[in-house]
This record gives sequence, C-alpha cells and structure tokens, in this order.
Amino acid sequence: MEWLVSLAGAGLVMAALRDLFHTLWHPTRHGGLSRLVMTALWKLSQHLRARRRVVGLVGPLAMVTVVGMWATTIILGWAIVYWPHMPEAFGFTAGSRPSQRSDLLDALYLSLSTVATLGLGDVVPTEGWLRVAAPLEALVGFALFTATVSWVLEIYPALTRRRVLAIRLALLRRSDPSTQQLDCAVGASLLESLATEVVRVRIDFTQYAEAYYFHDGEDPASLAAMVAYAADLAQRGQAARRADVRLTADVLAGALEDLAAILDQRFLHTGGPPSEVFAAYAADHGRSLPQGTDA
Repeated sequence: MEWLVSLAGAGLVMAALRDLFHTLWHPTRHGGLSRLVMTALWKLSQHLRARRRVVGLVGPLAMVTVVGMWATTIILGWAIVYWPHMPEAFGFTAGSRPSQRSDLLDALYLSLSTVATLGLGDVVPTEGWLRVAAPLEALVGFALFTATVSWVLEIYPALTRRRVLAIRLALLRRSDPSTQQLDCAVGASLLESLATEVVRVRIDFTQYAEAYYFHDGEDPASLAAMVAYAADLAQRGQAARRADVRLTADVLAGALEDLAAILDQRFLHTGGPPSEVFAAYAADHGRSLPQGTDA
C-alpha cells in the first residue's frame, strides 16, 4: 500500500512535468492543463463588466497561475511520495519531535524545502532510494525555476514582434498605398518584408500559444485590429503589373492563410476562410477591423 501511494505521488509529478514540457518546449494544438487555465481566464475576463481594465492582466496572471499550478503539483506529488515512509525512513535533527507532528505536514515541509533547493538539512532521508529521490526533486525545482525565467524571457520578445507588425500595418494604412504605388521594386520589397514578419508571428503563435492571451493595447499596436489590412495589401499587390510584385503579394497572401489556419485551429475554431478568422480574432480581442477591410 505504501508503494501505491508513492507511485500516485510520482504520477502527479510526471503530469506536471509533462504539461511543462508541452507548454514550453513541445507545444501541441491540443494543449494541456496550462492551456485550459489560460483559456478559462481569458473567457472569464470577457464576461466581466470592467473588461478593458481586466483583459490586460489576463496574460501575466495566467502565466503566474500556470507556474503556481506546476509548483503546487510538484510539491504535493513529492510530498505524497515521502508521506508513507515518514518518519521511519528519515532522520531528524536533535530537538525535532516528529511523533508530535503530522507525517503529511513533515512530508510537505521536506518537499517544499527541497524543491526550493534550500538545503536546510533538518529532515534528511536515510533509506537508499529516498536518498536519490530527494536530490532529484531539487533538480526538478531548479529546472522549474529556470523554465519559468526562460518562459518570461521568450514570451515578451514574441509579443514585441507581434506589436511591431501591427504598428507597421497601422502606419501603412494611414498612407494607404494604391496598386499603382505598390507596382514597383519598393512595393515588392515591402510586401516581402511583411510576409516575413507574418511568418514570424505565425511561428510565435505555434511555439508560444499563450501569447494569444496577451492584450496588445490600443488599435495601432493590436494585430487583431490590423492583420486584415495586410490581406488588403496582398490583394492590391496581386493586381499589379510587375511579376515580382505579384509574386511577393502571393507569398504574403499565403503567409496570411497559414496564420489564419493556426489561429483557427488553436483558438477560434470558426472553420471559415481567412477573412472570417481575422474578423473572429478581432472580435475575440475586443477590436474591430479597419474600415474598408473585407471580412
């Protein structure tokens, strides 16, 4: 029976590590517990009266919640591993009276201090396999801390790339180049660079799906509000006379189709064409499409 309890605790630890792995290093379209938490917080914010003030906190709050969920599951799981063997398989410092405390409380204390790599040493395992398990928990705790820092350092550059593309589209919409103005070498270069940026954002949504749940602020910095204008530019480029402009416009249109497919598969589930997906993307982020944009 003791081994069954310890195996249940190990299962909790493995579930948390699996979710961490699929969230940070091997994202899948099906997501995991972390994606469920983020989706739930996002949908909850949409039903609140003060949505504009709350929605900006959803992304950071969701990340904190997910990291807290990972840490809590790992700490609890390892405590359950220790619990059946407490206190017989552990040594306590002089003055400690384990018989006067709850075994589960001692197991939680040991798990928390070990995963935090504090190394207090007032409770140490004496049984062989537990002497290996405890340092392994410390390694997991260090990995969790490192992964959390890496996650934060990776997500914000992805948000910056998305907002830079949105602001660039907003500036282009202000000047609103015509087909004739795009029908030149500069127009081909412009459409090509936009396609490259759209591809980067598409990869960011694949690798860092949680970026979707970050609010971009006002319309000029919101890709949800500006992305459909890129489709307008692609259509104008496809009507140009120069072959290189038509080619880069086709590339931009293809990149936008790929972006729409990722948004629809992972977040929106409209099953419609790119114009419908981009309209749903804008609505989901509380934005409207630019005037004159087909959707």
